[in-house]
Amino acid sequence: MDLAVGAKQVWVMMEHTSKKREPKIVERCTLPLTGARVVDRIYSDLARIDVTPQGLVVRAMVRGLDADALQALTAAPLRFDRQVVVLRV
Repeated sequence: MDLAVGAKQVWVMMEHTSKKREPKIVERCTLPLTGARVVDRIYSDLARIDVTPQGLVVRAMVRGLDADALQALTAAPLRFDRQVVVLRV
């Protein structure tokens, strides 16, 4: 929470799924929140996703991953930018 107070942007760096391959990006958090609605961008090991008023927008994905596969690993609906950048791993 202290890190988010007064920040112009908040970016999260995380693994996209748990060790059991369960999605970590979900529609609603079930854990206690210390800073609600403060994240602007998510950097995962699979994609770069912007958090917008219209929802989660995928801006970039790793090579070899398609939209359907990424959505299957994400428990929140995703929108895809018209020109998704391919990231090199």
